[in-house]
Amino acid sequence: MVLLFVFVALFTVGSSRDAGPSTPQERIDAVSKRLACPTCDGESVYESRGGASVAIRNEVSRLVAEGELADDEIVASIVSTFPDSLLVPRSSGVESLVWVLPVAAAVVAGAGLVAAFVRWRRMGNLAATEEDRRLVDEARGS
Repeated sequence: MVLLFVFVALFTVGSSRDAGPSTPQERIDAVSKRLACPTCDGESVYESRGGASVAIRNEVSRLVAEGELADDEIVASIVSTFPDSLLVPRSSGVESLVWVLPVAAAVVAGAGLVAAFVRWRRMGNLAATEEDRRLVDEARGS
């Protein structure tokens, strides 16, 4: 059941994604959204109007206009100049833990819930015996 759910979710996400930017301006916007403003807190270069962001957007525009580098290469070029400007963590190395740990925690939590439900089902319905009722009546003073 879980595998079916995961398959349907991944299929839906995969089929709904577009092929990527088609115009130079869309490429500039897509790359700018992947870069963090070096002077702003929590804003992308695309959103920020700070001087550093404007300079980075101009550099991205120049690199896109030259047409020699792919989007990932442009991002790598900017990150080499501004080391903390990567907005989205990489999916390799230690930074991959940002993507892996939440998924692993969800899987472990789901497995724990399944184990608990199975254990509860095995226990079945527990009914109070006459001895249990007598003990409760004595404790209540009845």
